Amino acid sequence: MTGKGSPLINISDETTFFSFDPGLTPIAEVEQNVLVKIETKDCFSNQIASEEQLIMDIDFSRINPATGPVFIKGAKKGDALAVKIHKIDLKQQGAIVTIPEEGLLGDKVKEARTRICDIETEEVQFLNLNLPLRKMIGVIGVATPEKTATGTPGRHGGNMDATVITEGVTVYFPISYDGALFGLGDLHAVMGDGEVCVAGCETPGYVTVEFESLNELAPPWPCVEAKDWLYIIVSDEDVNKAFYEATEVAVRALQNALKLDWHDAYMLSSIAMDLEICQLVDPRKTIRSKLPKSLISIEELLKSISA
Repeated sequence: MTGKGSPLINISDETTFFSFDPGLTPIAEVEQNVLVKIETKDCFSNQIASEEQLIMDIDFSRINPATGPVFIKGAKKGDALAVKIHKIDLKQQGAIVTIPEEGLLGDKVKEARTRICDIETEEVQFLNLNLPLRKMIGVIGVATPEKTATGTPGRHGGNMDATVITEGVTVYFPISYDGALFGLGDLHAVMGDGEVCVAGCETPGYVTVEFESLNELAPPWPCVEAKDWLYIIVSDEDVNKAFYEATEVAVRALQNALKLDWHDAYMLSSIAMDLEICQLVDPRKTIRSKLPKSLISIEELLKSISA
């Protein structure tokens, strides 16, 4: 996928959805290998504009909107949907909140609080501190038979809150329905792995993507290809089960791609694979296994783990 010279299709945030439901009517149909610029609202549906506005004052039914769904022509059930993230353009202000009894240290959170952050070209201002900009996409995925809420992560993607889903990477999803019915939202200007207080610096913006359907290569979980690394992103209510599953899939990939027996692949994973946290604050926790591309390519990974 190059996107060079491709027509640019613009999709506004006027139509958003709150579950990855195959019954939803697409707001647009797009060809593969063209650039598509998608406008997104923040995770609060742009309901918070000042520090005087607290989380309990907003309409919770509008949390975690995704723009879409977008029907990708030629994308078939059983394929992998490759989504190249070309560019993320953020608006100039973001918000981070605390919610009583929520987050990793929820028992210590006794008040709701909102902080507004100014977003500059390279930095995010929190109070009098300047933090490096780390643009990422929190919610991204395709339709699923479970009609999963956009705020919930799973095999289809969803609210994975993975900091590795940023400019320059390609994300691979299993397609459950023809057309994929893609959507995204919940942009962050900066977020730490774990998202421990339940929010990053939440902001609206624009994401320029390009789609390609890969025949019969649907992965069991979303995968990410970065410059030097591959990631397998797994979610489960039990974080230990998520780590187990991500490890099992990675070991299977190494075993099949490198023609190793299982025990050698398992040992290789122990010296070459990293396990990392995405988010720990949703009912389903999200983690990722990380493999070097010097050992395995994305093509080998998908062929090794696809059903």
